[in-house]
Amino acid sequence: MNPFTLPGGAVLRPAAPGDEPGILACIHALAEYEREPDAVATTPEDLTRALFGPHPAAFAHVVERDGEIAGIAVWFLSFSTWTGTHGIWLEDLFVHPEHRGHGYGVALLRALARVCVERGYRRLEWTVLDWNEPSIRLYQAVGGRPQDDWTTYRLAGDALEDLAAGRRKE
Repeated sequence: MNPFTLPGGAVLRPAAPGDEPGILACIHALAEYEREPDAVATTPEDLTRALFGPHPAAFAHVVERDGEIAGIAVWFLSFSTWTGTHGIWLEDLFVHPEHRGHGYGVALLRALARVCVERGYRRLEWTVLDWNEPSIRLYQAVGGRPQDDWTTYRLAGDALEDLAAGRRKE
């Protein structure tokens, strides 16, 4: 995807080495917004490995304005056994509050939709917190629909360690 210009002189482009501090600042700001300010353990070095290492496992698009990262979309590939194709799982979409209202969030979603269409992926998926009404409105405005029949589950921390070690909770 080639960079393209957005309102206010901002540029939307794939993330590049050197963007890690700005991406991490967005991740921290998102964690604050999602009421988990102390949950982020990610370092710039983690982002370098994940986004720009020899075998990237994650990808990102950024909106850059006046030399600063104004917004991000961090994503990775998923796979559907039902469609037989990859899709994109959007892990984080965030635009700093002072840069909202210029269409940057929609532009980031559009960029990921273009990646899907260009590569033949059939799905762009994400989760949103139930209370996050502004994001829900944005997602509905671009045609996103909740998948009410599905509940997301997560293994982490002690539960992940226990399962890996063969310890089961009864």
